[in-house]
Amino acid sequence: MEQQLLKEKIMEVLGESKVGTLATVVDNKPHTRYMTFFHEDLTMYTPTSKETYKAEEIEKNANVHILLGYEGEGMGDAYIEVQGKAAIREEHSLKDKFWNERMKKWIESPNDPEFIILEIKPETIRLMNDHGEPEELRL
Repeated sequence: MEQQLLKEKIMEVLGESKVGTLATVVDNKPHTRYMTFFHEDLTMYTPTSKETYKAEEIEKNANVHILLGYEGEGMGDAYIEVQGKAAIREEHSLKDKFWNERMKKWIESPNDPEFIILEIKPETIRLMNDHGEPEELRL
């Protein structure tokens, strides 16, 4: 598949899917949890708290893996696998951009000093189950 068409299909999955899994590495073993994802182009963002295991894990090892897009409708549902590097971001512009009231269960406000944004820069993104062989976009 042409790289531009592949990127468009990946962007479609990113635009339609908000909840996926984020895996970090702990003692050379994966540790996975569900997260809410936002994106700007192919860079992904997920809000969280400094006081979480994932923040500690990313500080020790920035390698992450994300699964996003499978809707459970059947064997042909398109989804993406993202391998990348995560960084902890604390800029108020990002916090304001990605804050919403549903986060109050975990984070007091966008000004909460524990509130951080994880920024994931993909190294590879694989489009899976799109009626053919998996396609890989290398960045």
